[in-house]
Amino acid sequence: MDDELSEAIKKCLKILEENIDVLSNLESDLEDQKEDELVSGLELHHLYDMTEDIAESAKLKRAEFKLMRRKVDDSQY
Repeated sequence: MDDELSEAIKKCLKILEENIDVLSNLESDLEDQKEDELVSGLELHHLYDMTEDIAESAKLKRAEFKLMRRKVDDSQY
């Protein structure tokens, strides 16, 4: 019975690993849709601030993705 459970977990992890890029891209696309609103009357410094926020957000998303990938990789061993 333990072997069956272990094998089932391995299969689930493999499926997750194969689809993690798709899931990550889907999440990113959904977040992008929420942020696709036009704002008028912005000054230049607001645009710079927004650009910095977007860059930081992208870095955080990459870091979260890499962390999840490492967790999946570590759980396989």
